[in-house]
Amino acid sequence: MNTTAMNAVPQSYRERLADADAEVRRIAVMELPYSDEDDFIELALAALADVAAPVRAEAAKALEGIEEDAIVQALAEALRDADNSVREAAALSLSELKDPAMSAHVIPYLSDADAFTRAAAFRALRELRVPGVFDAALAALQDASERVRREAVAVLGYLKNPAGLGELTRIAMNDADSEVRRAAVGALGYATGEQVVPALTHALKDDSWQVREEAASTLGKVKPRDAVDKLIVAMTDNYWQVRIRAIRSLGRMKAREAVGAIGEALTHTVSNVRKESAIALGEIGDAKAIPALEKARLDTDPDVRKLAQLALVTIAGKAA
Repeated sequence: MNTTAMNAVPQSYRERLADADAEVRRIAVMELPYSDEDDFIELALAALADVAAPVRAEAAKALEGIEEDAIVQALAEALRDADNSVREAAALSLSELKDPAMSAHVIPYLSDADAFTRAAAFRALRELRVPGVFDAALAALQDASERVRREAVAVLGYLKNPAGLGELTRIAMNDADSEVRRAAVGALGYATGEQVVPALTHALKDDSWQVREEAASTLGKVKPRDAVDKLIVAMTDNYWQVRIRAIRSLGRMKAREAVGAIGEALTHTVSNVRKESAIALGEIGDAKAIPALEKARLDTDPDVRKLAQLALVTIAGKAA
């Protein structure tokens, strides 16, 4: 037995963070958040300046969720790190911010020369809903980077400022990047007027099925009655994911004119489509759906059978 190892005094975190071996330092940083170390913040901030990128990245992760000025400022500065893994870790930690007061440390990076940094700054500001970034987000819809445009769209969606609807509809219909279009379509979900309906129905025909899926879902939030026919058409989309969202939206809209089409979807080969159809028919509550739901009680999928039964009970309750 190695008596030297038995008698060795455990190193403190400070000693381990000064070790010549970068892996020892990295593991020490990784353990810091779970320690009772009084100098945790001081040590983690020091590690954010370590010569080894893996140590810096671990430090950025360790500082996640701590909303103090010095920490948020240091993480924002780490967005300019020479190593991508450090920048990614800092961006992820900043995206967890909840205190709008912390936005002051991030806003200056919205105009950074580097696209990744600009996008990360918008991502950090997304859920903070800081009205003061509205103009910057609106301007960023013209950014050459699709990553920046996508994050700027999300900021506008969270801000729910009607003044941004015109640009969001333009992006939803015309942006060259499908993920940006998809984000814009989703952001239009907070609108209450008819202004956004043309953009959403246009998106039901988008080349990207993910955009069509988002459009079908968003229409269920906006609930324009004149979009029912287009959602019924969307139920024939080549992608069942789009069909599901269209069915879900028709159910939310209680679209009685869709009962026949949804009833037919109860025989679709994908069980998730059949489940969503049963739920939607229950929401609509039209007695015309009873024959299709009675057949669905014999479905091979037990969940479909259960949902069909629940829909029948719901319809019976509305008729009573």
